[in-house]
Amino acid sequence: MDIAIPIITLVVGLLGGFFIGVYYLRRQMTTMQNDPEMLQKVAKQMGYNLNGKQMQRAQQMMKNQNPGRGPVQGKGQNRKGK
Repeated sequence: MDIAIPIITLVVGLLGGFFIGVYYLRRQMTTMQNDPEMLQKVAKQMGYNLNGKQMQRAQQMMKNQNPGRGPVQGKGQNRKGK
C-alpha cells in the first residue's frame, strides 16, 4: 500500500502532462497558421528559407489538415490489382 500512492501519482502526472502538452501544441499550430512571421521563423530554425509561394502553400496545407484524424484514405491510395 505504501508504494501504490507514488505510482498512482506518477501515472496521473504523466497523463496530465501529456494532455497539457497536446493542448499547448495544438494551440501553437493554430496560432502559427494564422501568423506567417511565426511560420517563417520556425522554417528558418529547421534550416529552410521559404519564399512567398512556398509560404502560401505551407499555410494552405496547415489549414487543410484535420488534427487528430490521421491521413484520409481514398483518391487512389492503397489500390490493389492494378
